[in-house]
Amino acid sequence: MTRLTLTLAASLLASTAYAETTITLYTSQAPEQAQQTVDAFEAAHPDIKVEWTRNGTSALMNVLRAEIEAGQVQPDVLLVADVINLGELKAGGHLMAYPEAPVGAYDAATYDPDMTFFGTKALTTGIAYNTDIAEPVSKWMDLIKEENRGQIGVPSPLYSGAALNHLHAMIASGIGWEFYEGLNDLDIVPEGGNGPATKAVASGMAKYAIIVDSNALNAKAAGSPVDYIVPEDGVSFITEPAAIMSTTEHADEARLFIDFLLSEDGQKLAASQGYLPILPGVAGPEGYPALEDMTLLGYDADEAVKTNDAVTAKFADIFGL
Repeated sequence: MTRLTLTLAASLLASTAYAETTITLYTSQAPEQAQQTVDAFEAAHPDIKVEWTRNGTSALMNVLRAEIEAGQVQPDVLLVADVINLGELKAGGHLMAYPEAPVGAYDAATYDPDMTFFGTKALTTGIAYNTDIAEPVSKWMDLIKEENRGQIGVPSPLYSGAALNHLHAMIASGIGWEFYEGLNDLDIVPEGGNGPATKAVASGMAKYAIIVDSNALNAKAAGSPVDYIVPEDGVSFITEPAAIMSTTEHADEARLFIDFLLSEDGQKLAASQGYLPILPGVAGPEGYPALEDMTLLGYDADEAVKTNDAVTAKFADIFGL
């Protein structure tokens, strides 16, 4: 074999070894954070490219259901806010199990026992308030006062997975429907996700907002007059789970994406983005309340999957949506 032939063969093998594979991610992460996550994964795996689409979890699920119906599922991997929508996909056989996922150090409550989806961080939903124009409150129902008419930013569970999770947790706690009916009586109109509600309270357009901790505390760190309240009667929480679609043609690459999110580097990235990491030993962001110091509002996820249509229909009816 000539030297030229050997050189060409070596070149061909090298190009094959580093052939680029593209996977598609659907995520509800904020755009800048989604890009950070993708950039970090691609840096760790330069032979894998990630194309991503971002929207609210409920909006993404509507798109995905249409794709499933048409037999044209686009994403390989999901990274979304709540377990309810993923539970529905699991029940329909649309998620791929990953029994070998690296969850040995994780609390079993953070991932699906059937190993189809995996929590990647902890986000609580509590009350943010504008420190220039509002006073802190202690409990959820403290917001339901005439002086707060039209002054509370509320994400919609018809759009946001975190808000959907919060709705189910509030109902399970017994606070739920009375609280949401009270919001409606104050002319509060839930809309969009956590982003618009955060901007409203940070700018002073709203006195309060019902948002995830990272949004409130990141706004505070950026200099906005915002602080975060953990109500005495509890906060809901999500783990922003990741899952692999059963239709993926890139299962190995998709598993690597899950591995990265659950790795120490992935958890440190989550902390740098303003989230509470859930891998033991990885420090959370400075100034964040500790999970063990909060009352956490949980609910039966399987039951929530069964009742979700009725719950969201009642929510829409209360607010005339």
